[in-house]
Amino acid sequence: MDIVTPDLCDSYPDTTDVVDPIFRSFGGRTSFGGQIVTVKCHEDNSLVRTALADVGQGKVLVVDGGGSQRCALLGDRLAAMAADNRWEGVVVFGCIRDVAEVASIHLGVQALAAHPRKTEKKGIGELNVPVTFGGVRFQPGAFLYADSNGIVVAPRALSLPRDS
Repeated sequence: MDIVTPDLCDSYPDTTDVVDPIFRSFGGRTSFGGQIVTVKCHEDNSLVRTALADVGQGKVLVVDGGGSQRCALLGDRLAAMAADNRWEGVVVFGCIRDVAEVASIHLGVQALAAHPRKTEKKGIGELNVPVTFGGVRFQPGAFLYADSNGIVVAPRALSLPRDS
């Protein structure tokens, strides 16, 4: 079933938080959702790789890159790894690269922008800690739903409204 964030907001007005409209969709899937796993890092995607190496069925990786636009935290290789490991999507508060390739991968990807430079690999960051950006707190274990209308966060899984 396709996720329609306006329907989720209408059906669950008191339990959904809407992320500020600062993200662009880059992935091969335009709608996605799942349980939140977080990575907090700054210009180092070592822990992004670590997280995406795990099975991600039913999960969305939320990457708090501090909004940095000096390098990319996700590229085609990590996106392909995520799709192979059945992740639903990745939201990056920062940049991605390899835009054409990422668009061809069956994975939801939203980020601030594209940037051609890769990150340094120092192994610095935190995994599964609460992160806040775009006016919303992303708690590991909560749920995220995204489509071309925006990104919605809820403390629990939501039943997707059916067409009437």
